[in-house]
Amino acid sequence: MPTPKSDTYRDLRSLINADAAELSLRLRARQMADFPPEAQKTLRRFAPAEAARFIGIAEGYLRQLASEGRGPEPLANGRRLYSIEDIEHLRHFLDGSGKGARRYAPHRREGDPLQVISVMNFKGGSGKTTTAAHLAEYLAFRGYRVLAIDLDPQASLSALFGLQPELDVADNDTLYGAIRYDDQRREMAEIVRATYIPTLHLIPGQLELMEFEHETPKALMTREGRESMFFSRIGEALAQVSDAYDVVVIDCPPQLGFLTLSALCAATAVLITVHPQMLDIMSMSQFLNMMAGLLDVVAAAGAATEYDWMRYLVTRYEPSDAPQTKLVGWMRSILGERVLTHPMVKSTAIADAGLTKHTLYEVDRQQFTRATYDRAIESLDLVNGEIEALIKQVWKRS
Repeated sequence: MPTPKSDTYRDLRSLINADAAELSLRLRARQMADFPPEAQKTLRRFAPAEAARFIGIAEGYLRQLASEGRGPEPLANGRRLYSIEDIEHLRHFLDGSGKGARRYAPHRREGDPLQVISVMNFKGGSGKTTTAAHLAEYLAFRGYRVLAIDLDPQASLSALFGLQPELDVADNDTLYGAIRYDDQRREMAEIVRATYIPTLHLIPGQLELMEFEHETPKALMTREGRESMFFSRIGEALAQVSDAYDVVVIDCPPQLGFLTLSALCAATAVLITVHPQMLDIMSMSQFLNMMAGLLDVVAAAGAATEYDWMRYLVTRYEPSDAPQTKLVGWMRSILGERVLTHPMVKSTAIADAGLTKHTLYEVDRQQFTRATYDRAIESLDLVNGEIEALIKQVWKRS
C-alpha cells in the first residue's frame, strides 16, 4: 500500500513547501491550458432589453433609434445585439441630440466630489470581491467612469477581470507601486490599466501588496517629516487621477491592516458585506470594535474620517431560510437604514459564473435556467441600484 504523501515529510514546513510548489505548478499548467498568454478576455454582446436598461431608456425607444440607423446592423436572423461600444455611442448620441434635459452619461459635474467606495469585511467568504466586481461593472455599464482597485493580495478581483496575477501583474504594477515609501514609487496613471469595458479601468493586485504592511512600521519608526503618513497615501495617489473618474471601487483585503486603514481614510463611502449567520455577525462586531479604535488613533494623527455614507450589505441571503430572515430583521432593528434595503441573494448562477472567472453580467442568460438567472440579476440590479442612488444623493441629483 503506497504511503500517503502527508507521511513522507518529517515537519510541517517541508509539507507546506512541497504542497505549495505542487499546487503552483498544477495551477499554472491549468491556467496556461484554459487561458494562454495571448488570450484576452472579451465581453459578450447584449440583447436590446439589456442595452436599453444600461442606457436608461425604454426598449421601444431603442428599437426606434435602430430603425433610424442608430445601432448595430441586424444579424442574419434579424436580431440586433449591442456591444458595449455601441451602448456608449448611443448614450453620447442621446446626450448630444438636444432632446430633453436629461443626461444619459452620468459623469460628475463641476463641484461633484469623486466617490470612493471601500468594500470590506474582516471575515473571508462574505461576498466582498463578488460585490465589488458586480458594483464596478454595473456602474460602468450605466455610463459612469469607474476605477476598480484590487487591494487584496489574493487578487481575486483581478482574476475576475481577466488577469492572471502570477503571469500578468509584475512587481510595482499594483497600488503598492504608487504608495510605497522609496524612490521606486510610480505615478498612479502609469499603473492604471484599461479593461474590455471602455468605462472601467483597473489597478490589479498581487502578493506584493503585503510589502506595504511590512514597510509601514519601518517608515513610522524612521519618519522625519518628509513622507506623508500611511493613512493618507491612497488618497494622495487617487488625487493624481481623480479628474478621469466618477467612482472608485476598492476591494479591500479581509484584514484590518495598514492597507485597509489607508483605504478607509481615502474613502468617501464604506460598504461592509455580511453573511446572515451568527458567527459572521459576531466576527463583524469584533471588526467594527477594532476599526473604531484604530480610526480614533489615526484621527488623532490628522486623518480624515468623514464619510458621505456607510452601509451594511447582507450577502448570500436565502429568503426561504427562516433563521437567516430573523437575523436580518434583528440587524435592521439595531442598525436601521444603514442596512441596505435589498440583500444579495445566494445564487448558483453567480457562483457558476465565478468558476469561469466571469461576473453574472458577463455571461449569457441561456447558460442558466431562466428563473435562476433572472432572480440573481434582479437581486444584483436592486442592490447596485440602491448604491447608485446613494451616489446620486451625494451629488444632489434626482
